[in-house]
Amino acid sequence: MKQEQGRVAVVTGGGGDIGGVTCARLAEDGWTVVVTDLDLTRAREVATGITASGGQAEADELDVGDPAQITDLVTRTGERFGRLDALVCAAGVEPPQNLADLDVEAWALTLDVNLRGPALLARAALPWWTRQRSGALVNIASRTWLGGGHPAYAASKAGLVGLTRSLALELAPIGVTVNAVAPSFVRTRFARQRGDESVLDAYAERVRAATPMGELVRPEDVANAVAFLASARAARVTGEVLHVCAGSQLPLFVS
Repeated sequence: MKQEQGRVAVVTGGGGDIGGVTCARLAEDGWTVVVTDLDLTRAREVATGITASGGQAEADELDVGDPAQITDLVTRTGERFGRLDALVCAAGVEPPQNLADLDVEAWALTLDVNLRGPALLARAALPWWTRQRSGALVNIASRTWLGGGHPAYAASKAGLVGLTRSLALELAPIGVTVNAVAPSFVRTRFARQRGDESVLDAYAERVRAATPMGELVRPEDVANAVAFLASARAARVTGEVLHVCAGSQLPLFVS
């Protein structure tokens, strides 16, 4: 029997590269996965791939920037399965704007999706977690919360770390763990908004050169970290930020 058999997880941004691999990884452990994404076609592709491999998955459309959709999605899921064991918040937006060209609407959208969305998802799940006396919330943060980046994105991810630690304290009495995974640069479709392939090649090489292991992080690396933090094996791990970055969280090193 798979170790997480019978448990239900909702993954936002499940149609993306990191989110999709995470959905598949959870399904391998026996989770029933609700793959949600603003792009329902991609969510369905991920869910279909999981079921074709013998896993349990369903797809649902979700705009994490819409509070009403969040409430409806969590309510439907809880009523459909009679429980909700984990939320994985992988949906995100990153407007490639610096301070000089910062757009107010883009700033608001970034915080709505990257920061407010996980908070509202947790609030919607609270009745189920309170009843079960268990649950897990795993937020996909970013190394930008320490190193900086595009202002709106970096601010949202720093806020997400603060939210993670705050909710870990608040939800601990009912047995809910709250953690974050903070990857370094991962070459995905999401990353392509930084520029064309030549720009990504140059950026990836700079990241690799600054990494003790000399390797880039893959979606699978992030998914494995999420799978652990969501699992019963991490039942006493909460309030943590797990940096998946091939050692770049370490002090400056000499090669």
